[in-house]
Amino acid sequence: MQFSKPIPVTEIAEKIGARIIGDDSLMAIGINEIHQVQKGDITFVDVKKYFDKSLKSDASIIILNEKVKCPKGKALLLCDNPFEAYNSIVLEHRPFRPLTQHISETAVIHPSAIIEPNVVIGHHARIGRNTYIQANVTIGEYTIIGDNVAIQAGSVIGTDAFYFKRTEEGYIPWRSGGRAIIEDGVGIGPGCTINKGVSGDTIIGAGTKLDGQVHIGHDVVVGKNCLFAAQVGVAGNTTIGDEVVLYGQVGIAQNLKIGNKAVVLAKSGVSKNLEEGKAYFGYPANEARTAYKELAALRHLPTFLSNFYEK
Repeated sequence: MQFSKPIPVTEIAEKIGARIIGDDSLMAIGINEIHQVQKGDITFVDVKKYFDKSLKSDASIIILNEKVKCPKGKALLLCDNPFEAYNSIVLEHRPFRPLTQHISETAVIHPSAIIEPNVVIGHHARIGRNTYIQANVTIGEYTIIGDNVAIQAGSVIGTDAFYFKRTEEGYIPWRSGGRAIIEDGVGIGPGCTINKGVSGDTIIGAGTKLDGQVHIGHDVVVGKNCLFAAQVGVAGNTTIGDEVVLYGQVGIAQNLKIGNKAVVLAKSGVSKNLEEGKAYFGYPANEARTAYKELAALRHLPTFLSNFYEK
């Protein structure tokens, strides 16, 4: 999430009650969780085994709960509860504001867009030209819908990220500061759910088509002209290339990269990165030819074992 203007690190430290270690002249341009950080961002870490990853990340300002050596050109903000501090900053710049009407007064809708009855459009959402949104669709806050997009009945775009901090008291939700961005020419089937990013953007690339009941997790980036069949699920922070085809009920784990023009056949489970231009099948998904050979061999196993023991 980017701030509307840069904020001095000294101002941030004062608000969260933190002590600055390192460069106190820095300006923060945004706040992001570790998977999304870039130079100028704030992030946090409160588990020692992840300190090194955070300190070596692109983040310029790191909120943490233990004094360590500060890398050159960065600032550390030392406080008791980094997660609460991080969440409070997000909430300050993206405060929770419930809807009190079907379409927010801050939403921007192109005059040529067709909005059917019972559509809900949240605060600061933007709807492009010639976009068609069918009945009972919900468009969440800060969602951006491009031109010539079609969204079928019952889909929900820009829901909160399924992202929690585990504590002794239970699971505490992160405030979702990201957005959902639907680019031009996208088609979204009935009953789909697309989460907004935790701090970055969930993006559905131009020309991509989703069948019914597809779920896209937080911070997922889907390329252009992809085709996802019914009941596909993509977990958070995964990046999918252009012209990828996912057949029905394919499940893709979090933090993966799927290459351009990859094809994943129905009911497959993807647990590792996939190379571009290849077909995959099975659980865990493997190259389709290899997977089919393994299945064929498996069918002969009872006969083989029977012959083996008879000898």
